[in-house]
Amino acid sequence: MLEHVQIIEAHGQAKFAVIDFEEYQSIKALLSEPEKLADYLDYLQLQAVKQASSKRYTLVEVKQACDFI
Repeated sequence: MLEHVQIIEAHGQAKFAVIDFEEYQSIKALLSEPEKLADYLDYLQLQAVKQASSKRYTLVEVKQACDFI
């Protein structure tokens, strides 16, 4: 999302961002539906957590940590 953005500056400061109309419609739909927005924010949080930690756990390790085995 927002991969192709044109920034318009005035006096050396960004004033406007021009985006593709389809991206605009997607963002508008996302912001107007609380459930979709919540899902997207959850997705962004997961991506941030994945980048912060490179350690991955196997299913067996998770089950052991949760005392399921």
